[in-house]
Amino acid sequence: MKDTNIEIRLIAKQDITSIVPLLQKLGSYSISEAVLTERVQEMASQNYQCLGIYTSETLIGTCGMWFQTRHYAGKSMEIDHVIIEEAYRNRGLGKDLMEFIYAYARQKNCNWIELNTYVHNFPSHKFYYNQGFVAKGYHFIKEL
Repeated sequence: MKDTNIEIRLIAKQDITSIVPLLQKLGSYSISEAVLTERVQEMASQNYQCLGIYTSETLIGTCGMWFQTRHYAGKSMEIDHVIIEEAYRNRGLGKDLMEFIYAYARQKNCNWIELNTYVHNFPSHKFYYNQGFVAKGYHFIKEL
């Protein structure tokens, strides 16, 4: 069943910290609210934008978008921290969100979209494969 009162839209820079509670949930509350708030504010001062999924005016999902030019791809969008509140999953909102993202990336003249997903997040892998994404490599990190 499709929710007709759902809206996907850009989150205004001044409202960007509204995503912090969802980011805390996504990260299993491993980073404090204060640290996440500071980081999100800094991200908003860079080439970062964020989408919100709203029911009425309640934020029920989010997706970050980084814009950059890559030597191997040209202008691209990298999406991150995609999360939809559990009560709203399996309603087609993820597909709607991705369609919004594809259209927005085209509007910004991006050549492709990249994303990272955690190795253990198998449901997201299946979703992204079904959306036409392909694994091109590994994303390594080293904590300093």
